[in-house]
Amino acid sequence: MQKLNRILEPEVMDTMEEATEYDSMDHSRVNELFCQDFLSKKTTADGVNVLDVGTGTAQIPIALCGYEPRLKITAIDLAESMLSLGTKNIKNANLESAITLAKVDSKKMPYLDGSFDHVISNSIIHHIPNPYECFKEMIRVTKRGGLIFIRDLLRPNNQNVLMNLVKIHAGDATPKQKQLFTDSLHAALSLEEVREITISFGFDGSTVNQSSDRHWTFSARKS
Repeated sequence: MQKLNRILEPEVMDTMEEATEYDSMDHSRVNELFCQDFLSKKTTADGVNVLDVGTGTAQIPIALCGYEPRLKITAIDLAESMLSLGTKNIKNANLESAITLAKVDSKKMPYLDGSFDHVISNSIIHHIPNPYECFKEMIRVTKRGGLIFIRDLLRPNNQNVLMNLVKIHAGDATPKQKQLFTDSLHAALSLEEVREITISFGFDGSTVNQSSDRHWTFSARKS
């Protein structure tokens, strides 16, 4: 069966319809696992300043603060509609003092080198036409010794696997939500593509692994 090629989707989901559809999808289990896996890599000696790249509607920062209230999270996105819903979500969670939202391009961040103790990202890479640029910036703004923790969708090997994943994980979703998930899987990177990028920055290939039937994870300390 023919192997799937990468098909790009829009870099910015900046209509309120798309943002609302995304925010209404049940990401709770995926977000919970992301938070637990990230926090399991941290130590008590680590700093508390975290950058969340491609925060969407701020679901990950809100969930993280539920696990570790000491965290101070800067959460960035390029979509105003996502940030608008994120602002409401943060206010509803009473976390305005812990989470700061900003409209920032992940490929051209305004932050100084080593500005953050840790940099995290969940499902932004598949939106970026040239993911190398995003990786470069996330690594740059992480301090030495800081944890970089990136997770995203994994492009399936073929169309049959893709459709089965949609059936399993979005079978009860709306047609629009199913299409969003399908397009995202098409736009995702393969494990080999992610490893090629991280190796180019001096990381070992073993820092990238398949972490679920539809995700890869890059987890490493900046040397």
